[in-house]
Amino acid sequence: MPHVRTGAERLAADPSLAGGGRLGLITNPTGVLPDLTPTADALPAAGVKLTALFGPEHGLRGTAQADGAEGDTVDERTGLPVFDTYRLSGRELDRVVAAAGVDTLVFDIADVGARFYTYVWTMYDLMESAARLGLRFVVLDRPNPLGGTVEEGPPLDPAYASFVGRFPLPLRHGRTAGELAGLFGLDVDLTVVTMEGWRRDMTFAETGLPWVMPSVNMPTPDTALVYPGTGLIEGTNFSEGRGTTRPFELVGAPYADARFAPALAALGLPGVRFREVWFTPTFHKHAGTPVRGVQLHVHDREAFRPVLTGLALLHVARTLYPDDLRWQGPDLFLDRLWGSGTLSRCLEEGADPRELCPPPGRPEGSLLYR
Repeated sequence: MPHVRTGAERLAADPSLAGGGRLGLITNPTGVLPDLTPTADALPAAGVKLTALFGPEHGLRGTAQADGAEGDTVDERTGLPVFDTYRLSGRELDRVVAAAGVDTLVFDIADVGARFYTYVWTMYDLMESAARLGLRFVVLDRPNPLGGTVEEGPPLDPAYASFVGRFPLPLRHGRTAGELAGLFGLDVDLTVVTMEGWRRDMTFAETGLPWVMPSVNMPTPDTALVYPGTGLIEGTNFSEGRGTTRPFELVGAPYADARFAPALAALGLPGVRFREVWFTPTFHKHAGTPVRGVQLHVHDREAFRPVLTGLALLHVARTLYPDDLRWQGPDLFLDRLWGSGTLSRCLEEGADPRELCPPPGRPEGSLLYR
């Protein structure tokens, strides 16, 4: 089994890669070495001067659900102060970073390859803060679990920029965090500690690295694979499977019926099959209510198109249940997830949203790996 050396592993072996000074580490449970030693422990043991920790959405320990964090605290293991960055930006974030008294911010969090996953936007906001405060920024790169050969979906319309998308990336972006940091083009003193041995065509299993849940509803690499498409279901009253053991692989609603699974199967979507299921979420949408729907079974990873599949799910639900399916809400969440108003307008008009999905392409630009 190949062993990809992450940026964190390389920095633990060679502290000079971070440039010295007082470092603040932006991390969560995914920030580990291959032997599962937390980066926050490994770097001081290697002689790196860590003086602060910063937590993203879900928190430094990863205990919070979606749209939650853990607040400011002190890490009991390292004794370092922990600063909560979730939903902070601009001058408010600057004040938090300045209070930490660091010279360099170091980012070590695993992304899942979908534009609306928030960790890369925590990175983006902290890069902007570092630029304003004159700090260095270091990204310890990690694999994109979806690989790096495909991008899918339209780019974000800047008019819809938010914390689930600040830069015009496609929904499945096909880049690592280090590549994104360079692509953003921010005026910051940036260093990317690249991986060794990672190829763009690798599955996560082929990296030889342990899978650590990036967040509480991302239990497996299979979850990450479907997430760029079924994550769109979050903007509707369909359940995306939160409150079950297979979030984002299970999709359904109390009003779905026996027509749903056959209608999806009839579309012949590439790389995926649909099995009818019943499930009862323990929390979130329809908690405690039996839900009828489907489980996605991806049988061909290379052919599978998660964004197209997500749009097909919405199309079938809109076609079969026009009086029951609801989307949006007071914060226009579906528009923010999709990155423009085109999807909600398409659903309102009863058109097929699959027409909004361009053919998949290959990532271009600031690519660090072949």
